[in-house]
Amino acid sequence: MPRFIHSSDWQLGMSRYYLSPEAEARFTQDRIDAIDRIGALAKEHAAEFVVVAGDVFESNHVKPQTIKRALDAIARVPVPVLLLPGNHDALDAASVYQSHTFLNRKPENVIVLEQEQGVEPPGTSHVEIVGAPWRSKQPGADLVARLLEKLNGPAADWTRIVVAHGRVDALAPEHEQPAQIRLQGVEEAIQGGRLHYLALGDRHSVTSLGETGAVWYSGTPIATASRELDPGSVLLVDLELGSRPVVCPLSVWGDAAWRFLDESRELTGEPDVEELAEFLEGQPHKERIVVRLTLTGALTGLASSTRLEDLLAEYHDHYASLRCEQSELMVLPGELDADEVQLSGYARAAWDDLLEIAAGAGADAIKSRDAMSLLYQLALAKQPEAGDSRAAAV
Repeated sequence: MPRFIHSSDWQLGMSRYYLSPEAEARFTQDRIDAIDRIGALAKEHAAEFVVVAGDVFESNHVKPQTIKRALDAIARVPVPVLLLPGNHDALDAASVYQSHTFLNRKPENVIVLEQEQGVEPPGTSHVEIVGAPWRSKQPGADLVARLLEKLNGPAADWTRIVVAHGRVDALAPEHEQPAQIRLQGVEEAIQGGRLHYLALGDRHSVTSLGETGAVWYSGTPIATASRELDPGSVLLVDLELGSRPVVCPLSVWGDAAWRFLDESRELTGEPDVEELAEFLEGQPHKERIVVRLTLTGALTGLASSTRLEDLLAEYHDHYASLRCEQSELMVLPGELDADEVQLSGYARAAWDDLLEIAAGAGADAIKSRDAMSLLYQLALAKQPEAGDSRAAAV
């Protein structure tokens, strides 16, 4: 009985606006490198073929370089690779699968599931793969249900795998759409022997649906957002007629997987800033981590604020992306800040005036706090090193 790897949502050519050119180049190359890693897993686990359940490419308008590098990597996979067009790379008039670049470079081990007809992967026996390809970005019907209407039960010693893409109604029953895949119909077809496994793409989290154990989303081999569960995996599937499928997630990247982290922190003082520093320092493989910070609370004293700014500036270079969004952190300057940098004369008088305004509310208070922060940093920069006998006053 067949053993194969189920994957989906490679989205080759994807970009992210918040990545630096260096990080985006790594993100792009890692998506290609994931194909080689999947090929290595297929060899290690003696899989007979690989199915990719849609969105192989980010769009039908990816660069020729992306297509060429992808096909070069797929050619190195030691088993047949069956590709299903999804919503990102639909079989429309601009289909990447019909492009000169793709057709000219397509390796022998690639099979595009362009028709709703059974395909027997080379090197297998009594295995039928049937795809439900997208032909537009907005199909007006459940493509799986339409496909199942055409399928009779396979011969007694044949195994049938259906490859599809899209959202299953059970995941969002309150948002019914014509193209949603109806889980009940799929389960009835499995129980009736018309198929033995439904390989799904579109959801980037590894997910099992239904009671048969034969309906799975593989998730994406490279994470794209923090809301995804168990990204960076593929599924190793063993099918045996008359038995429940055996499905095992396999990590593509291990500890070096791309991760997207949403981190919320309330900061009230120096200890909280240091806890944030420990969090940022403790993450492994920072070059493949995207961090989005939400900071709230109030820091009293510009020393803590300056420490926070220095901290974020330092770790910005370590991470693929480190950005602070939706921050409602308030910085409250105080008299001790002026004492620390030994303000005197006009500078001290200006500080006291700003401090009085900053204690209020509204736009003027915010501007005053910003001005005090700038004055603090300028004074701190002019402060002499230890042992310097020059006057420190500004």
